[in-house]
Amino acid sequence: GLALAVGRYESRRAAVVEDANRIGTTYLRAQTLAEPVRSRSLVLLRRYTDTSIRLSEAVPQSDEARRAQADGEVLQRELWRLAGQALDGAPTATAPRLYVETLNEMIDQQTVRVAALNNRVPGPVLALEVIGAAVALGLLAFYLALVGRGVLTVVLAAALVSGLLLVTFDLDRPTRGLIEVPDTPLTNLRASMRLPPAATGPIEP
Repeated sequence: GLALAVGRYESRRAAVVEDANRIGTTYLRAQTLAEPVRSRSLVLLRRYTDTSIRLSEAVPQSDEARRAQADGEVLQRELWRLAGQALDGAPTATAPRLYVETLNEMIDQQTVRVAALNNRVPGPVLALEVIGAAVALGLLAFYLALVGRGVLTVVLAAALVSGLLLVTFDLDRPTRGLIEVPDTPLTNLRASMRLPPAATGPIEP
């Protein structure tokens, strides 16, 4: 159970980093598009980053998480529509094609990230851990009660098993508890978006 929880926690962390990288690359490539698609896309990408941060802070499968996901999907459709306009305006240019490729990867990454957030340790596994630990500690306590010594051993064993169970449950809840999935890559990306765009789009002849 602990191994399952740790694996899922690492998958969620990796998904956040990958999401930030995809959005960041899309934002950089959007700066090379022609106006007015360039400015509109940059604004939408900033808003999309905000929805990704909201998704990190919301409890998975909660109403807030569903709203953040739905808002992100609306922005995705609008960004895709603008990308189509960029391709129509410059069908042979390289910048729109590279942008569309990265935008598609960014959209796919949200699906991966939502799936990672909702991928919990199966309930039967957690139930088996709790029941098995309770039975094992109960038998140990019963045996030591018969021999009349070893109370400290039972206390230490109970503390160790309880600690492992708490860590397992904590890792399985990415937005609650002591061990949370950090959204630092996304917040750092959003902070960088407050700076003026580094690249300029093509200048009309």
